Amino acid sequence: MDTASAHDTTGLGLFEGVGIEIEYMIVDAENLSVLPVTDQVLREIAGEYVAEVETGRLAWSNELALHVIELKTNGPAPSLNGLPGAFQHDIARIHELLLPLNGRLMPSAMHPWMDPYRETHLWPHENSAIYETFDRIFSCQGHGWANLQSMHINLPFADDREFARLHAAIRLLLPVLPALAASSPIVESQITGLMDNRLDTYRKNAARIPSVSGKVIPEPVFTRHDYEQVILERIYRDLAVHDPDGILHYEWVNARGAIARFDRNAIEIRVLDTQECPLADLAVGAAVVETVRAHADQAWCDLAHQQAWDIDPLYDIFLQTMAQADRAIIRDRRYLDAFGFPERGGCLAGELWQHLIEALSANNKESGAVWGQAWAVLIQHGPLARRILKALGKDADANAIRHVYGDLCECLSAGKMFIA
Repeated sequence: MDTASAHDTTGLGLFEGVGIEIEYMIVDAENLSVLPVTDQVLREIAGEYVAEVETGRLAWSNELALHVIELKTNGPAPSLNGLPGAFQHDIARIHELLLPLNGRLMPSAMHPWMDPYRETHLWPHENSAIYETFDRIFSCQGHGWANLQSMHINLPFADDREFARLHAAIRLLLPVLPALAASSPIVESQITGLMDNRLDTYRKNAARIPSVSGKVIPEPVFTRHDYEQVILERIYRDLAVHDPDGILHYEWVNARGAIARFDRNAIEIRVLDTQECPLADLAVGAAVVETVRAHADQAWCDLAHQQAWDIDPLYDIFLQTMAQADRAIIRDRRYLDAFGFPERGGCLAGELWQHLIEALSANNKESGAVWGQAWAVLIQHGPLARRILKALGKDADANAIRHVYGDLCECLSAGKMFIA
């Protein structure tokens, strides 16, 4: 949940800026178990316990769990180009601060052996009333609250017309994002059979009040008035019984896979698992932003077609990619037509992404030059979850898992993508 305003895009039009947030785990440098010291890291910079510090191009902030730290652009960036280096610089700085605490950062979307019922420590300082309220209502000791790390993309809009174009494009793309970004195949040292366990827990963590997350795919509403009436007011009304003081009465309580932030005129995409290094995260982000841009420009289908999609057919595809990522079979011909996929019949989700990335590279030579090598890894070797499982092989015991996640930590330190 992002309660800060580092991504205020007020005054920017469609694709005139982008805000990025990436969450990382802090772990013990030797045994890689979670280390709840985010507050100490932020205090080293600010001189006191604070929820956020600005470091130049980026800002660092807390999350609900005390072992998670978020790095984000300090205000909207004009583009994603150059951001991997900025994030990598601050990761190195955090590692220096963690040395005396015997800590380091771990990437990916879920800690592979954390026991959230035993190891969760909630943020106890600034804004603690928010986290205490979440805990009281939803019980935040489970994986769905305490053990999930993601990258968020914030894209601006200037008015209702631009909001309609952006929301329609994002809704249509959400179902296949796990095929590109899944990085959480292991929970409590067990390979679960799902490639994106973070999203599986995320979609269930507010089950006590179903309107908070809905079916992850947002409802087909395309004006601020309709969004507030159909989505936000229902959430606030359902929460009021449990939160009479209105502590959670804010837009960020909405937990859909993409949420409208009218307080800063942006839509925030939330379904992307954290990758192994900033280069990988931002390569995923570039593929997402450029595909959304193509849809907003009606490259493959018009706005009316995009807006006509109900939740359920999109949710069905989302569940498939959540489970099987790039190897999910998409049989909905109408969906494939919406992305200009040429072959008749169905296809693998990874094949759809190959088609999209080839189209993006052909239409935007600069993007192809900047992100081409990272995109090639994603297409040729699959999402990080697939590469983790390949590295583990058949002997996925505790030692093997620890070794592979140690390698992921090294990838984060070095800024290199992981190939099994």
